[in-house]
Amino acid sequence: MGAGPSANDGTGPPAGDPAQAGGSPIAFRLEPGSGVPTYLQLVHQVEQALRLGYLAQGDRLPTVKEAVESLAINPNTVLKAYRELEHRGLTAGKPGQGTFIAGALRRVGLAEQAKLRKSLMGWLRAADDAGLDVDGIEALFAASVRDFRERRTGSGSGSGAGRSGRAGTQARGVA
Repeated sequence: MGAGPSANDGTGPPAGDPAQAGGSPIAFRLEPGSGVPTYLQLVHQVEQALRLGYLAQGDRLPTVKEAVESLAINPNTVLKAYRELEHRGLTAGKPGQGTFIAGALRRVGLAEQAKLRKSLMGWLRAADDAGLDVDGIEALFAASVRDFRERRTGSGSGSGAGRSGRAGTQARGVA
């Protein structure tokens, strides 16, 4: 995985993609089995691209027509995502021109991101070497993020308390 946008992470278009030709630095992708509503998948991808620096103020998102054609979804779904992004203060629509990034999210510099990515890739290799499959890695990571959020905000039962077995212990050790 490189540090820049790619078709695989949903934050950038593949080479020769119509979204790029149309002037948008992002190409959406969907994960039908994720259980996340389609419009929220689009919202999350824009937020992720902002956090990683793939999108900046003034960048144009794919038009509704471009998104509908590339994803084969209802135009109202794209409109709902764009309304949600506007409600969050991240985009603004310009009639006849499209939807543009108008806000920003907290992010770290590219050098720090590269360092963190390298560290995370080492952790992923160690998890793979330990015998975890992708679903197991995702479950452990999600539990660790949940534990991290609880410790950071002081909410919930704290550091996975109430979970039984080794999974809670492993998740706390990783975070």
